[in-house]
Amino acid sequence: MTEQKPSQDSSAMPGGMIVSSHHLATEEGWRSSEFEYGLILAYNGFARWIGRCTVAAGYSGLTTLEILVLHHIQHRSRKKRLSDICFQLNIEDTHTVNYALKKLQKAKLISGEKVGKELFYNVTKEGEALCSKYREVREQCLVENLKHIENLPKDLSETATVLRTLSGLYDQASRAASSL
Repeated sequence: MTEQKPSQDSSAMPGGMIVSSHHLATEEGWRSSEFEYGLILAYNGFARWIGRCTVAAGYSGLTTLEILVLHHIQHRSRKKRLSDICFQLNIEDTHTVNYALKKLQKAKLISGEKVGKELFYNVTKEGEALCSKYREVREQCLVENLKHIENLPKDLSETATVLRTLSGLYDQASRAASSL
């Protein structure tokens, strides 16, 4: 197996591309490295946004994961199991989600109901109120500003499709790396 070494010649990188880790970008891997840097920036910007949006909605002290879990439980007003939440959010470590669920229960934003051997989670009235206020802040601060970008709904939908597809490729690569 031939080992590919990162190019040390920055002229090999196509003009205008920005990567976070030059040493990880092989001559064939510049595009994926540029994408990964964009993903890092987008994720951290998104995490900061949902945290501040939640604070503006009147609740502080929740982590990014806890906010995502709360909104997922609120999604379609259906009770969710731990395994459902992990599956939908593509989270492998159930312990982190379980901790988030306990914290959300302690905050009285969700409740748990045992049905047989399964524990199902539902959003409480307080949780619904927070999700509703979050939606109002989101509409005012984010969605309203997105209207000014031409063709954005189509572009965002296509981008979401590409991101979901790439998620599968990264999952497949992580399984392959686990077998090395």
